[in-house]
Amino acid sequence: QVQVVESGGGLVQPGGSLRLSCAASGNIVTIYVMGWYRQAPGKQRELVATITNSGDATYADSVKGRFTISRDIAKNTVYLQMNSLKVEDTAVYYCNVRVQLMRQYWGQGTQVTVSS
Repeated sequence: QVQVVESGGGLVQPGGSLRLSCAASGNIVTIYVMGWYRQAPGKQRELVATITNSGDATYADSVKGRFTISRDIAKNTVYLQMNSLKVEDTAVYYCNVRVQLMRQYWGQGTQVTVSS
């Protein structure tokens, strides 16, 4: 079993910055992919960014140039640096971790609210 815990969410003004963290623990042999997804009320969950253990990153078009995903392999942790935040970035952000045996785990989510 793997536990996934997000942190770093909060309230920020438009144009501000926030950094999310996600730490995985438990029965982990190898992490293949870690990623961030988000879901706003009444909307479907959408992919924000992913990163492989080789450091290859992908981003949703809506966050390119503003968000940066990174990871610390030794700590089984992934980060999401969010800059130039917009009101439309408001959502619950979820961390996803893919490990051995094609197993995938989700965190509980952390709220990000962008408002004046």
